[in-house]
Order: sequence, then C-alpha cells, then structure tokens
Amino acid sequence: MKENKSKNRKWLIVLQALLLGVAAFLFCYNDVLFSLNSLYRDKVYQRSRGVNQSIKIIAVDDKAIAEYGPFGTWDRSIYADVLDALGDYPAAVGFDIMFQSQMSEEGDNLLKEKALEKGNVVFASRIAFDTVAEKDENGKLYLNKFHVNALNLPFSGEEVPTGFVNVSQDEDGVVRRVIPTYTNRETNETYTGFSYKIYQTYCEKKGIEPIKAQTDDQNEMWIYYAGKPNDYEAVSIVDLLDGKIDPRIFTDCIVLVGAYTNGLQDQFSVPNSGTEMFGVEINANIIQGYLDNAFPIPANRVLISLIVGVIVLALFLIFSKLGLKWGTPLLVIAEVATIFAGILLFTKADIILPGVYLLLFIFLDYLFALIIKYFTELFAKRKIASAFRKYVAPQVVDGIMKSGQYKIALGGETRDIAVLFVDIRGFTPLSESLKPEEVVEILNEYLNLTTNSIFKNGGTLDKFIGDATMAVFNAPFDLDDYELRALRTAKDIVAGAKALEKSCMERFGRKVTFGVGVNCGEAVVGNIGCDFRMDYTAIGDTVNTAARLESNAKPGQVLISETIYERVKDKGVIVEPIGEIPLKGKSKGVFVYQLTEIEGVKVGEE
Repeated sequence: MKENKSKNRKWLIVLQALLLGVAAFLFCYNDVLFSLNSLYRDKVYQRSRGVNQSIKIIAVDDKAIAEYGPFGTWDRSIYADVLDALGDYPAAVGFDIMFQSQMSEEGDNLLKEKALEKGNVVFASRIAFDTVAEKDENGKLYLNKFHVNALNLPFSGEEVPTGFVNVSQDEDGVVRRVIPTYTNRETNETYTGFSYKIYQTYCEKKGIEPIKAQTDDQNEMWIYYAGKPNDYEAVSIVDLLDGKIDPRIFTDCIVLVGAYTNGLQDQFSVPNSGTEMFGVEINANIIQGYLDNAFPIPANRVLISLIVGVIVLALFLIFSKLGLKWGTPLLVIAEVATIFAGILLFTKADIILPGVYLLLFIFLDYLFALIIKYFTELFAKRKIASAFRKYVAPQVVDGIMKSGQYKIALGGETRDIAVLFVDIRGFTPLSESLKPEEVVEILNEYLNLTTNSIFKNGGTLDKFIGDATMAVFNAPFDLDDYELRALRTAKDIVAGAKALEKSCMERFGRKVTFGVGVNCGEAVVGNIGCDFRMDYTAIGDTVNTAARLESNAKPGQVLISETIYERVKDKGVIVEPIGEIPLKGKSKGVFVYQLTEIEGVKVGEE
C-alpha cells in the first residue's frame, strides 16, 4: 500500500509538471504576453554595439528651419546644393524626405538632374497599403493587409532610384521590424525598401556583393539597433552649405539627409531607448545591420515553444524534489542562465528567444512546487498531529508541530525513558457482578483519570490494555525530570482513585482500587506495526519490569524500581523499602520500593 501511495504521488507530480509544460508551450506559441515579452527583449537583448562611423547624417534641424524658413516651403534646389557640397566623396546618399508635390519646376528638375548625374542617390517613396480580400495560391480567401493601392514617388517618372520608407510599428508603437522588399502579387512587381536600396547602392559603388537580409515568416527583418538616438554623427545642413564642414569627412560614407527636429514629426519609439528616435536614425541603424550582417530573427515558434515546455516540465520535477534550501539557488541559476543564453543567442547567433516565458514559468515551477510541497507537508502534519493527539499530551503535540519533526515511519530508536503501568484490582469479578453498561461506565471514568494524569505531567499515553494503562515519559521528545514526572503521575492516579472508589461504592456498591508500577531505563521506542496500522510504543526489559512491578502492586500501592529511586531520591521522593522480589520472566529478583511521599505530598492524598 505504501508503494502504491508513493507511485500515485509520483504520477501526480508528473501530471502537474505536464500541465505546466503544456501551459508554457501554449503561452509561448501564442505569444500571450506579447507586450511583456517585447519589453523584455527590448531591455535585455537590444544592447548598443557601437555605431559605424561610415554612416553620417545631414540634419534638417532647428537651425536649418530658422535659416531657410518653414520646411514645407523649401525649394528643392537646396538639396541640389547639398549634392554639390558633398561632391564625389560619399559612396551613397539617401534623402529620407518625401518629395510629394512640386515646389518649383526649376528646383525639382535641378535636384533630379544632380541625382542622376551622381548615380549614387536614393530618394524616399511610400507604398499606400490597404486591406482587401484575396485568394491565396490554393484558392482560399484571406484578408491581405498589404495590398498595394498606390506607390507615392518623389518625381514623375521612374528615372531616379527610390526605396519605400513605410515603418512597421508593433502594437505598442515601437519600431522593431522593417520590410526589406515587397512583391505585389497582382503585378509581380518587387519594391525595395529605402535602407536596403541605399545599401545596394553602397555595395555597387564599393564593388561588394550585397547580402540578403534574413527575414521572419512575415517577410520582415528585425532591427538590431547599433546606436541610440543622437549616437550617429550628424551635421546641420546649414553648416554644410555654408562651407563650415569639410566634405572629405564623407569619403566612402553613406550619407543620409533627413529630419532632425521635433517639429517635423518624424520620430518613433524604439526598443533600446526611452527617447524617441528620428526616422533617419532608424534607417542608419537598419543600414548598419546590413553592413554588419546582423539580422536577428525569432526562433522557430513551434520548436522554441516545445523546448520551453520541456524545460519547464523538467525543472518542476526537480523543484518538487528539492526544498527551499536547494530549490532557491537552482531558481537563481536557471533564471540567470536564461537571461545570458538569450543575450548570447541574440548577439552571436542572431536568434531572438521569447525569454520572458521561460523566466516566468521557471519561477512558477519553483513557486508551485513549494506551494504543493507546503500543503502536502501541512496535510501530513495535521494527519500525524491528529494521530498523536490520541496518545500524547497536547503540549507534546504542540512541540512536535513547532519542531517540524513529525514524520511517522516504521522503526524506532533507543531512548532512556520512564515507564508507568496501572490497572484496576479485581476487575474481572467486578465486571461479572455488574451490568455491561455499568462496567463500561466505571472503565471510562478510570481511563479518563489515568489519561488526564498522564497528560498533566507531559507523558505519552502508550496504550490501553484491557483495564490496564501504559504510559512512557521522555518519548517521543526529550522531557525534563521525566523520572519525577512519572512518579507524580502515579501519585495523581492514586489520589484520584479515592474519589472514583467512593463514587463507585455509592452507585454500584463495589470497591475500585488501582495498582501502579514505575521503572526507568533504556528501551526501543517508535512506530511499530505495518503501513496501515502502527502504534507508537516502547518495548524492552525496562517496559517488562514496569509491567511486573504493577502486577505485584497491592490496591492503592505504587511500586518503583531501585533504578528509578536512585535517580530521584534527592528530589523530595520518600519510599519504603519492600525488598527484592522475584519478577516473572526475570532470572534475578529486583529490589523494589513503595512510593509513600513525593515533594511533601503523601501518596493517596490530594
């Protein structure tokens, strides 16, 4: 039966572990905590790695607006002047500015001519998406949120290179991803993103084979931000056009021209900073991702969810076996390892882990394991306490509960104890002469007296043996002056017997008297029996001797051994020597004393 209980408990723990593992899988697979997971990735993984000095920004800043007037009124000849000022030093130039309407035919044409002349200039365009119902390759209807409605170009015609600057913002408004290229299913035409187009132009100028961005299953590239706002070197467009900037600093650089002031509303929330970043800076980070070949993408959703589920399942099984002492260090190690593994995979292998789910469920593993262990032990405590209360004094049970030493198991230990036996003299003829209910009534009053006397002195009620009662002192826990406590109990029983004797005589016309025997010494004490039925008891010669002393005691007499007398003779115990008497089962006689007085109170008196 014990083996079955153990197996059942193991299966229950496995079931609990499985439920946690499945929950972790589902949470991770469905990205239930998207906002929290995104915030975790932002704060832990997105670490600045240093900006590339070959990417520079020409800023349309407050200084420029003060110099040239409101931004929307600028003649585009200003940007042609920028290209003249840069000369042939840059490898690629990108205008992160939407030229949507004609300002002046002369200025617009001048800028277009200069750009075509340079051959390394890219302008920003924008794809106007809408949502329409379409059929996939299998003929099933679906909602296409990226249906191309129109392409907004900076100039009429397609002479100048362009790239779309559409920004992908997550639900929380943070820019974490970008679409490098997009193919229109209707026309099969492919559009190139602004940053990727500039990168391609740079590679062509430098004679480098451009790499292809690593994208997720939504054809989006995750941005690994190299720098925070204001990290890239930026110069005012005014200073450049006023000749205050030596154009040689742009040699072989990628130069981006874009908004660099709050008033132009080209700012976005980014994962690596609490401060919004200008769109031109975001493009600088994207371009550096191409240059550094840094394209982190989320780990395969199914695979990583399975791994998270298995880890959670395994750790719960481990936590269930460990207590607070070893479970807490393991929790810390597992959480720290999760954080560092995520950082390492992000920075070295370009893999984005859903770390928040593993962190959360590892903690839940630990918490649930402790809670289950606590309530399991609490239930065991209460079960054991309930069992102990039947034969142990309440104060002893309280001591057991407080100490935590409450486990019941087969086996025992050798302890030095005091043992007391008491029974009714002449109980057999008494029971024959009375009605059964009268016998039970007398017996219950007697057992109540002995039990209360034992508990009053901190003893343990071992058992009732018919009309006899057995008690032990100094077990299951250490008890001070346990020998003296055993003698006090004997005195209290004899004293209480007077009132019981008088009551029985008045009600039933029968006399009830007790005989008591007390001994001390070593004995084996513990839970003896089988799994489904065990008793806490003491066995050994010390116990047998106490029983023999009781059987030799006359009515109202307390017999104690020489062993216990030698221990208590200096503690107010007065005895009357009886002499050596033979005891059944012992080859040698035992010197016996009759207890007459203890601590100034004569035996038999209240």
